[in-house]
Order: sequence, then structure tokens, then C-alpha cells
Amino acid sequence: MNRIATSLITATLALAAAPLLLPAAHAESLRVKVHQEQHMNLPRRGMTMAQVKREFGAPLKVLPTRGGGSKYQPPIHRWEYADYIVYFANDYVVHSVLRTPGPHSL
Repeated sequence: MNRIATSLITATLALAAAPLLLPAAHAESLRVKVHQEQHMNLPRRGMTMAQVKREFGAPLKVLPTRGGGSKYQPPIHRWEYADYIVYFANDYVVHSVLRTPGPHSL
């Protein structure tokens, strides 16, 4: 009986500590991703759609536009390339991010 109680206490402590450890691992993976992005040739903030097309070519896929309901919420355009996604507010690059597999991809 003592061995079962010890096992239950150990399992409970491990489950209680898991949420505390996961954010640190996630933060580290984000730091690595940002470091990689800084050393890649990605579209830069402020470039126009025409400049991005001229310098990086046509996107593989243009995703549906989001937002644009008011002057305070400009339309956000997203262009997918093989290794990254470019986000535009109106006609200008806001951010370029590396594509990473989602949690459900194999």
C-alpha cells in the first residue's frame, strides 16, 4: 500500500509540474525560430506587394484576406511561400515568419 501511495504522489507532482515546464520549452523554440528568421533573406517590413513579388517571386498560395472592417482594422493579406509566410497590412509588409509544422502535422 505504501508503494502505491508513493507512486500516486509522484505522478501527481509530475502532472502538477508539467505546465510549469512546457512554457519554458515553448519560449526557447520561439527564440530559436526568431534567431533563424533574422539570418534569412525574408521580405522586410515596409516593402510593398509589388516589391515582394519582384524580389521573391509570386507566392505559392494567396490566403483569404482577413479584417478590413474599419480604418482601424486594415485588411491583412497573407502570402505563402515554400519556407515562410508574408503578412501585409493594406499593401505593405508587416511581418514575415518561417513556416513551421503545426502540432497535428506528422
